Amino acid sequence: MHILPASAIKELQDALGPKGWSMEADILANHNAEARGKFAGDAGMVLYPANTDEVAKCVAICATHGIAIVPQGGNTGRCGGAVANAAEVILNLRRMNRIIEIDARDFTATVEAGAILQTVQDAAGDRDLLFPLSLGSEGSCQIGGNLATNAGGLNVIRYGNARDLVLGLEVVLPDGSVWNGLSSLRKDNTGYDLRDLFIGAEGTLGIITKATLKLFPKPRHVATAWVAAPSPDAALDLLALARRESGDAIAAFELLCGFAHDMAVAHLPGLSAPLAAPSDWYVMIELTSSRPKDDLNEVLSDLLESALEAGLASDATLAQSEAQRANLWAIREGIPEAQGFEGGSIKHDVSVPVSRVPELLTRGMAAAGDFIPGIRPCPFGHVGDGNIHFNFTQPVEMEKQAFLDCWETLNRLIHDIVADLGGSISAEHGIGKLKLDELARYASPEKMKLLRVIKDAIDPDGMLNPGKIVK
Repeated sequence: MHILPASAIKELQDALGPKGWSMEADILANHNAEARGKFAGDAGMVLYPANTDEVAKCVAICATHGIAIVPQGGNTGRCGGAVANAAEVILNLRRMNRIIEIDARDFTATVEAGAILQTVQDAAGDRDLLFPLSLGSEGSCQIGGNLATNAGGLNVIRYGNARDLVLGLEVVLPDGSVWNGLSSLRKDNTGYDLRDLFIGAEGTLGIITKATLKLFPKPRHVATAWVAAPSPDAALDLLALARRESGDAIAAFELLCGFAHDMAVAHLPGLSAPLAAPSDWYVMIELTSSRPKDDLNEVLSDLLESALEAGLASDATLAQSEAQRANLWAIREGIPEAQGFEGGSIKHDVSVPVSRVPELLTRGMAAAGDFIPGIRPCPFGHVGDGNIHFNFTQPVEMEKQAFLDCWETLNRLIHDIVADLGGSISAEHGIGKLKLDELARYASPEKMKLLRVIKDAIDPDGMLNPGKIVK
């Protein structure tokens, strides 16, 4: 049940028209749901503005009535960053989904924030270009949400995080005014970088409505391999070898434990194990090149031969077809789904310096095993940029709820190790509601002070996504 003033509801309805809002229970249920089920919103109204002017009107109306706004994209977040309560409204950008321009000379795409990531990828591909941000949820997540959380994904080792892929933004500020920073400039040293304030801010400082994104030449050649690695240390040595031998052509370098691999193959239809013998650790390597004459299969084949000779791999296979490549990616991307078949799971999205990943895994698995005997570690992730999804599956004989009740304690154990290694408790998923207290615990007092100063300066009344990042 909403607790919004009737006068505010009327003004918002008039500003947006009949297609621009909903208060229907079935529709609200989808917007109030949270991907992991750890949080549940109870907002009584969702807004669907069709353009920047309508966003600005909504923000101004809500500011006048003292109603907080929770911006929402595809609602695929993992930290409760788009959860709203009954005194707040959800502002969803799905109607603002235009690809405004693909500029093949500037190598840029200008898009509205509600554009689906895969749609942007396809639009770039149609012009023989590449937008390299790639996530498991790319078929439903929106560009605005990707930028608000500074999304990472599979290609960070080559192209960087979402922040590195943005040239300009248009942002509606908490008072309803619009900052037009929608530029395609590659160099601009005229004062503070306002763009980067809003990327990764989770909608707490402003609502991103448009973005100018960097594009790259579309790869002409792709080579993908699956490698059985003796250990995470060997995987890092393999990474260094691959960077040198390929001329830094690595687009993805993924590490996963044997348990993660076995779950995906066992539970997900149509998947087959790439190698005959089991292994405790696997690496997936993908090389890409836009150069017409590159033979990446030869490069990768030579690399694998060197790795086998050096003891950095015990077995390996090179995908010989698109179907084989798809099978490899389906194993890697299917791990979160497969984990659900094994019971409860406790998840961590953490990062450490690349060189410290083996120590993180060793210490983290030991600490978790001491805390919960029989726990089944399921680490996987983007080892090439130090980001590990350090997940754990419940012991076979343990009740699911009893295991999930250990979430906070296990989080603390893993996050303490991450902090000791100079890492981050949130590599790519954001803070949201889930990690609000953890951020305050692990960030320095100086950082927390600056975060609050920035929030208070731009949104002094706390009208945008309150209770996220800072209290």
